[in-house]
Amino acid sequence: MSASAQLTLPTRYAGDPDRVALVLPGGGYSPARPLLHFARAVLLRHGWTVQELWWQLPAGSADLAMEEWIAWVERQVAEAVDAERGACRLLVGKSLGSFACGLAADRELAAAWLTPILTLDHVAEALGRAQAPTLLVGGSADRRWDRRIADSTGHEVLELPGADHGLERDDDPLGSVDILRQVVERLDRFVGSLADG
Repeated sequence: MSASAQLTLPTRYAGDPDRVALVLPGGGYSPARPLLHFARAVLLRHGWTVQELWWQLPAGSADLAMEEWIAWVERQVAEAVDAERGACRLLVGKSLGSFACGLAADRELAAAWLTPILTLDHVAEALGRAQAPTLLVGGSADRRWDRRIADSTGHEVLELPGADHGLERDDDPLGSVDILRQVVERLDRFVGSLADG
């Protein structure tokens, strides 16, 4: 491969132009990783157009305060939602992407949050006021997940026993694949229910 050749990944997958879902990565969890890869597959199976976001973290991001991180994520997601001119109806986000929970609540967007940062007041409060259909998925071994907070939101909750923040089990690849299957099945039901609503 020449030095000028670049690897490019598709970021948009065509489906119904009036039903766009944005896929929001985590801080170190891109749309190519298993949870978001299969989330995209579920969305396409249900006929959605999928737009993936790929974070390009700001310079000096390691030194950003939490409020600055929240503002940065909200700005990225708001720009992507606005670019869809009213067709964006669903957010599917991993970890850092859940910093956009407030935007989802304010704009009445359905959402599926995979390992949302429930220990962050901003996220927990926003989920508590969200009225659109919302799915929360987390693992009992994830220190950023809190089942009590998840249940208090009144939203649909899937907790995976023993799963960490990547929704995997340490030293158990087959168990991790079983967890992935459970997440994909639940996400498939959730996305299917949005068509019925």
